Amino acid sequence: MKTGIHPEYYETSIRCACGNIIEVGSTKEDIRVEICSKCHPFFTGKQKLIDTAGRIERFRKKYEKFHNDQEK
Repeated sequence: MKTGIHPEYYETSIRCACGNIIEVGSTKEDIRVEICSKCHPFFTGKQKLIDTAGRIERFRKKYEKFHNDQEK
């Protein structure tokens, strides 16, 4: 390994806006994030799937003819 070309490596902590602190190793000394696995809706199980503007209905209407042709 060549000397003098690699960045400094620090034992640092990632601080989330929710207050969660994760200890990691990084080339940056201080890392702040807005969302982490403790507060993200996907990981907390509070994720809501919303059918905005009838996307499913529009998809079904668009491909209804194609699906009917295949059944015949």
